[in-house]
Amino acid sequence: MVKFEFFGTRKRTAMELDTLTALSPLDGRYHSKADPLRPYFSEAALIRYRIRVEVEWLKALSADPEIKEIAPFCRATTQALDEVVSQFSVADAAQVKAIERRINHDVKAIEYWLKERLAGNNEVQRGAEFIHFACTSEDINNLAYGLMVKDARDAVLLPPIDNIIGELRRLAHAFADMPMLSRTHGQPASPTTLGKEMANVCYRLRRAQRKLGAVELLGKINGAVGNYNAHLAAYPDFPWESFAQRFVESLGLSFNPYTIQIEPHDYLAEFFDALARLNTVLIDFNRDTWGYISLGYFKQSVKTGEIGSSTMPHKVNPIDFENSEGNLGLANALLRHLSDKLPTSRWQRDLTDSTVLRNIGVALGYGLLGYDSCLRGVAKLEVNAARMQEDLNENWEVLSEPIQTVMRRYGVASPYEQLKDLTRGKGGTSKETLHAFIEALAIPPAAKQALLLLTPSTYIGKAAELAKRI
Repeated sequence: MVKFEFFGTRKRTAMELDTLTALSPLDGRYHSKADPLRPYFSEAALIRYRIRVEVEWLKALSADPEIKEIAPFCRATTQALDEVVSQFSVADAAQVKAIERRINHDVKAIEYWLKERLAGNNEVQRGAEFIHFACTSEDINNLAYGLMVKDARDAVLLPPIDNIIGELRRLAHAFADMPMLSRTHGQPASPTTLGKEMANVCYRLRRAQRKLGAVELLGKINGAVGNYNAHLAAYPDFPWESFAQRFVESLGLSFNPYTIQIEPHDYLAEFFDALARLNTVLIDFNRDTWGYISLGYFKQSVKTGEIGSSTMPHKVNPIDFENSEGNLGLANALLRHLSDKLPTSRWQRDLTDSTVLRNIGVALGYGLLGYDSCLRGVAKLEVNAARMQEDLNENWEVLSEPIQTVMRRYGVASPYEQLKDLTRGKGGTSKETLHAFIEALAIPPAAKQALLLLTPSTYIGKAAELAKRI
């Protein structure tokens, strides 16, 4: 057996992390495309969001006159606290991680780092023990993750989805009148228009996008088991529940008044489900477009110097739609696990959600790759109107539907059965065969003339109108 030695070294040493040595393709091959999510879901980002919550909690406590043990901060101190968040760096995150390695607790490391960082501020020092006051780790974590999801949804996820919807709407309008053979069960069926098929997907995505944007993001800050036990032990007469609600809402989240130690993550499951449904619509679109490219309805613009196959020089493969489908499938596998797992916790708390939550960025990262590939694929599409017309001309039997329907109106016996005998399973029923059948029908002359004028290209119903309306 040949033993592979990486780069010829026999000594087993830790590899330096690089895009070529990264285990995840999100940090390797697709590093640049995943970059927009790093400010929201990297380890440094999680630390920064935790620090933001801790700082805002400290500021809120100091601003309430009923909590006399911590004096209101002056403007300079408030600015200094805000700068701790706004100027937070990777080097700062490394310091927090160093503390975590020493004490083996990630959230407590935040508290200690803040106390060290603000040691030179006398106002903060006098109230230093109000950093993380009455908080369990999950008071900080749940709000941090809520903010991470909120910010990433608005800044990173929705814009490319908007772009895809915009491109599909453009195609819907541009090709609203272009007739195209439908295929139900993969077989020739009543014609549509290319624009109407784009409009169908556009409408589905718009609806899915609204659902995603409407998911209510929740938060809590109510202590170790959700009852304000420690809060009331220290300040029995203070209105902690209303104070907590105001605080959570000040962050732009909705308040959850009933929790165990953790916010139960039901809203996260709703968010992941909504995103997975949107991704499924795009997977469906990718597969259909792949099929239309295979049929020749679309060509793909060729980039100079690009190679489609390592052995077949003629190939222009639909790789963007394939990559989009594959990455959206990975995203959905993770999103559905997150959705299934996170709302379950043994009794008042177990730690299984903690490690799973760290993979939100991975799930969203694969989704982001899918959106990017889909957009690139759409940008390469060139409509082959001649091929679509050829398909329509070869399938006159699709007019058996309107013929038998008109026959029903005028009381002709067994209309469906007559057209079935004439066309079913025979393929390539000619215009002449259908016209001869129509000429022999006992129906009003005007109805007969309308059927004789009908072609597969004009039998499109309201398709063009619907496409233009999207």
